[in-house]
Amino acid sequence: MKPQKAFKNSNLGLVAAVFTWLACIVNPAAASETLRQQLVYEVYAGGIHAVQAKLDIDLSKKNKYALILDAKTRGFLGSLIPWEGTFESHGWVLKDGQYQPQKHQSTATWRGEQDIKEYLYNKNGSFKSLRITDEHSDAELRKVEDEVTNGTVDALTATLQMLKTYNQTGQCTGESEVFDGKRRFKQIFKHENAVTLTESKYNIYGGEAAQCTVEVVPVNGEWHKKPRGWMSIQEQGREKGTMPTVWIAQIAKNGPAVPVKIRVKTAYGTLFMHLAEYKSADTMLVAEKRVTEED
Repeated sequence: MKPQKAFKNSNLGLVAAVFTWLACIVNPAAASETLRQQLVYEVYAGGIHAVQAKLDIDLSKKNKYALILDAKTRGFLGSLIPWEGTFESHGWVLKDGQYQPQKHQSTATWRGEQDIKEYLYNKNGSFKSLRITDEHSDAELRKVEDEVTNGTVDALTATLQMLKTYNQTGQCTGESEVFDGKRRFKQIFKHENAVTLTESKYNIYGGEAAQCTVEVVPVNGEWHKKPRGWMSIQEQGREKGTMPTVWIAQIAKNGPAVPVKIRVKTAYGTLFMHLAEYKSADTMLVAEKRVTEED
């Protein structure tokens, strides 16, 4: 099999899913002076520095949130397997403190070919529309059933809601229903332990953190009999006795929590995502590995 095709069919090719589900959320629930944060994550797969992601969180607008994540393959892998993706969510902070998306968009680019999905929501929680641009269509409005969409949020907003709970209780627990364009599922976070992490040359964070697992449970929609995509990653981890795991911590004083490390075990090896750079109005941290070996 050619390397490019193997990438698209392997779990390494599903790194985008890892970012979409785990790597790109912070919580603006608590009162905070930190209204803008910029983070850089580095992903290592089987010892290879495979992917870099940059996350921009803007909480400066009243009762609004915006999250933009850019991820791409890097180095030799990037020249061999040129993939990149942008995932963004924009929405409202409601009076009851809940987060309601207004727009979520995912854009994946493979050798110049783009696959764009745009999800629009109403403020009352109902689903408005789904438009898809790919090799077969151009901003085509797709028909979706209410039972698959209404009352759902995007995966980023679902994680943000969990982090609100973490900031309030110190427990990374939460459950939301998500629509991904074809399927509806529950996204469930379970608190495992309170731990102390040690700073390393790969990861800037050392200190108290919460260790959590993430599970996806199908509800309805177009599910395959054999697990694919994120479900495939998840079930491979389950077989190895370890569900996808994320560590959450608060870096800036009086600031929102962020994911500081992620581990995903698959049949192809273990993926680690490390927080390599963090910048806000009052804090700047950079990992040693990022400084000495940046491409």
